[in-house]
Amino acid sequence: MTPSESRAIVTLSLMAAFVDGDKHARERDEIKRIAEGFSQAEAINLPTLYQDVLMKRVSMADLAAQLKGGDARQLAYEMAVCVCDADGAHSEAERAFLADLRTSLGLDATAAKHFTEQAQSLAVAPLGAGTAAVASTEAAGPAPDQVELDQSILNAAILNGALELLPETLSTMAIIPLQMKLVYRIGKSYGFELDSGHVKDFIATVGVGLTSQYLEQAGRKLLGGLLGKVGGGLLGGLGKQAVSSGMSFATTYALGHVAKRYYAGGRKLSTQMLKDAYAGVMQEAQGLQTRYLPAMQEKARTLDARQVMSMVRGA
Repeated sequence: MTPSESRAIVTLSLMAAFVDGDKHARERDEIKRIAEGFSQAEAINLPTLYQDVLMKRVSMADLAAQLKGGDARQLAYEMAVCVCDADGAHSEAERAFLADLRTSLGLDATAAKHFTEQAQSLAVAPLGAGTAAVASTEAAGPAPDQVELDQSILNAAILNGALELLPETLSTMAIIPLQMKLVYRIGKSYGFELDSGHVKDFIATVGVGLTSQYLEQAGRKLLGGLLGKVGGGLLGGLGKQAVSSGMSFATTYALGHVAKRYYAGGRKLSTQMLKDAYAGVMQEAQGLQTRYLPAMQEKARTLDARQVMSMVRGA
C-alpha cells in the first residue's frame, strides 16, 4: 500500500470518528493525542490530517479517488465501519456516512452489508454472554478468589495482545467488546449487575476512549503494514509485533486491575483516584509486555476471525 493510500484511509477513519458530531471533548482530546503521536509516521502528518478533517478541508470523493486498489478500498471501508462501531451501534449520521462511503469506493453492496452486520454484532454483543477470555468467578460470591480473578485478567490481556497481532479489522474491533466483558464480569463477581452504559462510563472515567483506542490500535497496524487481508493468517509473521506498542495487553491488564479495586471497594473511588490508579497499573502493565509476548504470539497462532467472533458473541 502506498503512503498516499494509507494517508487516505486514516483520513477517512478520522472523518468517521467525527461524523455524528457527538464526541465528548475528552474523546476528541484523545484522538488529537493519537494523531500527534503518529506525527513521525512515514510520509504521513496526522496532526495535519486531524485539522483537515475538523475544518472540513477534505472530501470523501477526493480521498476515495486516491485508493487505487480493491484491497485498499475494502480496508478503508472496514476501518470506517469499525470506527463507527467502537462506541456502540451506529447512529443515523454514521449509517448515512457509511452508505455514502460505500458508494464512493464502488464496493459491492452485499459484501459491504455483510461486513457491517458482522461488526455491528460485535458492537452490541451482550456483556453477559460467556467467553473464554475471562474465567468465571461468579460462584465465589462477594469475595471472589483473588488468584483466579488475577489469572482471568491476565488471560484477557494476553488474548487482546494476541488480537493485536492479527491482520483482520474485525480482530482489532473485538478488543473493545472483550475489555467491556472483562469489566462486566469483574463487577458481577463482586455482586454488581452492570449494563453496557455503566461499563462504558467506567472505561471513559479512567481515561480510555473507545473510538480513540480503536483508531490507535488500527492506525499502528495499518502504518506498520500489519493490517490487511491475508485469508485469516498473519501478515508478515509474528515478528511484526515490534510495529505495535503492545497497547492492547497493557490497556486490558490495567482496566481489569482497576475494575477489581473499584468494585471490591464498593464503587467508592473518585474519578481522580480511578485515573491515578489506572496510570499506575498501566505503567506496571507496560513493564510486563515483554515477559508475556511469547504467550501472546502463541495465542495468536491459534486464533482466526471466526473464533474471535464467537468469543465476543459468547457462542
